[in-house]
Amino acid sequence: MQLVVREVACRRGARELFRGLGFTVPAGRALVVTGPNGAGKSSLLRLLAGLASPVSGSIRLEGAPEPDAYREQVHYLGHLDAHKLALSASANLGFWRDLLGGVDQGAALKVEDALEAVGLGGLGGLPVAVLSAGQKRRLALARLLVTERPLWILDEPTTALDARAQALFAALARAHVEKGGLLVAATHAPLDLGPSESLDIGAHAARTPPGAAWTEEVAS
Repeated sequence: MQLVVREVACRRGARELFRGLGFTVPAGRALVVTGPNGAGKSSLLRLLAGLASPVSGSIRLEGAPEPDAYREQVHYLGHLDAHKLALSASANLGFWRDLLGGVDQGAALKVEDALEAVGLGGLGGLPVAVLSAGQKRRLALARLLVTERPLWILDEPTTALDARAQALFAALARAHVEKGGLLVAATHAPLDLGPSESLDIGAHAARTPPGAAWTEEVAS
């Protein structure tokens, strides 16, 4: 399985962020997307998650068991944690598990095990409103574990996490990649993801003449 992006163009309002963008992320690899604010990192991730459509080009997950159901292969974690504050941590996680379903639920964790895996063991009964910002982010990361999907699309996944939680996230991400998963993450901070490539949107855009096409190929 591999994520293949070919000649993709993206526009936000009247501004074209990038054109002719291409890369390949094979199974068992990660791609780290970097660049300054406004360069198009989040916009690229939304395209990859199927939440927006490119102006041109194609995005495919080749070799997926259900190629016509692209979004069902993808886990997207954006800037917002997307919790119901009045509900408990366990109830929030159970809701997302039931809503998202998954390609291979046999490999997904139970709610209690996922909370333990992100360092929230014993806190499942608490309303999310009383959790700290870091704990809320950990709970958002736990969604990746209760529903098994091959492609993780993560926007600043370590936001609000302390050093211990960042190391915990890195271990979970590496485990996903090591078992053949794919991961694309946008970040301003270093991520210890194991085998990975990088795509610096800002650097490429800065040296590209206005209106010109540019392409970044990530080797498998």
